[in-house]
Amino acid sequence: MLLTIDVGNTQTTLGLFDGEEVVNHWRISTDPRRTADELAVLMQGLMSRHVGGAGAEQVKVDGLAICSSVPAVLHELREVTRRYYGDVPAVLVAPGVKTGVHVLMDNPKEVGADRIVNALAANHLYGGPCIVVDFGTATTFDAINERGDYVGGAIAPGIEISVEALGVRGAQLRKIELARPRNVIGKNTVEGMQSGVLYGFAGQVDGLVTRMAKELSPKDPEDVQVIATGGLAPLVLGEASTIDVHEPWLTLIGLRLVYERNATS
Repeated sequence: MLLTIDVGNTQTTLGLFDGEEVVNHWRISTDPRRTADELAVLMQGLMSRHVGGAGAEQVKVDGLAICSSVPAVLHELREVTRRYYGDVPAVLVAPGVKTGVHVLMDNPKEVGADRIVNALAANHLYGGPCIVVDFGTATTFDAINERGDYVGGAIAPGIEISVEALGVRGAQLRKIELARPRNVIGKNTVEGMQSGVLYGFAGQVDGLVTRMAKELSPKDPEDVQVIATGGLAPLVLGEASTIDVHEPWLTLIGLRLVYERNATS
């Protein structure tokens, strides 16, 4: 089986593939203080709870694909692959790794590995032109043209960052549960904040996607497919009218595709 690992700033997502199918998945907090040994124990513990209660020794990992937005964690994962999976082909997405995605940016090295991997998976699954909206620590918008090239994007503060900032900077405000309020017009402070966060972010998504689609496909912006991914995507899905499809494992699928391009070449 192929184990894919996507390290985000807040959460790390792991996915276990049997061929093209995600047969199990896990989310854990991202902690740059964890050592390689701790990460290995955590990974093996999660896999021991694989379908049917199989032990970790019964889950044969025959490939690893990893991307990380946190350099300290990437360093430790390199050590995990060396010490615990030394006989297993491993692909860590970094400059020089073949993705097949042409990055049409002023400085291609600035683009996060996860965004390139998302672009690859989106073009593979849905074709271009398309836009990927990834709801993570930041909300990122990535544009892919009809040829599958990564042409650029936008970065906005993530939902949780905004909620935390309101709680810290607002004297009479506090951190709230990220949930849908009863009405758009809140009847108390909590509902008012929930409304501002949920419908405000939905409006942000629709506004940015509409503008990006016009630039990406001036003749027919309606032809641009919009894919949502990321841990917080379900919160906004029902409110953002421009989102066409939800693909929760987009980054993991992209990692599988990168692995196939590199480990078998």
